[in-house]
Amino acid sequence: MNLETLQREMAAAVMAPLTADEDMRSHAPDGRPMSEVAAQFIAPNSRLTPFERLEIYNRQYWFRVLNALAEDFPALRAVIGARAFEALSIDYLIAHPSRSFSLRNLGSMLPEWLVAHPEFCTRRHRLALDVAKVEWAFVEAFDNAERTPLTLDQIATLDAHSRLGLQPHLQLLVLEYASDNLVLSLHKEHMKGASEAGVKQEDGPIAPVQLPRLRRRSTWVAAHRLENAVYYRRLEREEFLTLAALRDGATLGDALEAGLAQSSKPGSRQPALVQSWFTQWAALRWICAQDIESLLNN
Repeated sequence: MNLETLQREMAAAVMAPLTADEDMRSHAPDGRPMSEVAAQFIAPNSRLTPFERLEIYNRQYWFRVLNALAEDFPALRAVIGARAFEALSIDYLIAHPSRSFSLRNLGSMLPEWLVAHPEFCTRRHRLALDVAKVEWAFVEAFDNAERTPLTLDQIATLDAHSRLGLQPHLQLLVLEYASDNLVLSLHKEHMKGASEAGVKQEDGPIAPVQLPRLRRRSTWVAAHRLENAVYYRRLEREEFLTLAALRDGATLGDALEAGLAQSSKPGSRQPALVQSWFTQWAALRWICAQDIESLLNN
């Protein structure tokens, strides 16, 4: 067995799902006895067999990734309940196991994956999707890069054909509920009971938490970082569409047209509205020059 084969064998064994009793499975996914698999690359010692030594790593992998996912999505866990969240996490991690040196990326596919898996969320599926989006946006806003912002004076020199970039940490969300406030509230409750060691799977209520009555209404939100803190800011539809078009590489003129095309606001008010947007965006450091990759793609 060469090094690459050994690494793949051990990774597959370590990342294989545990039993319901949190033990290592007796057989590998390909049907081989796990005791034989373990013996290929782990020697016994005076106290433990190869299977028992491998089981330690198998358990620790799952305990760590489940805990990491719970740390990143405490509001989702509260909305659907701890038991459903653990089942969801296991199925998700089987489909999308850790592929990065950093656990930061573990939940990157969860909002997308959750769209096709309503069975974990009962009647709260649409709300759960919103909550997962908001929580992943927090991770992106907290960690992503920040480029040198353009000042309002610099922005004022641009014309309709100019292209702008948005800060990599700025995340634009379309929600079906006003779930940004709900997430903030649930995060506060989570922080009250969290220890420095993080979230344990058995902590907190098993059942979903009681929620205030929420009406479905389209909500547009920007998650962004300012002075090393993450904030959520509500946007009007026109502002959101303009920002989304800029993010996607549209020229300034085309972006404004996309944002205002179906606006109910009188045309006489629109110039002042656009001016207020850019004043706020400059103050929040959202606008920057396009990066080289964006320029090449456009």
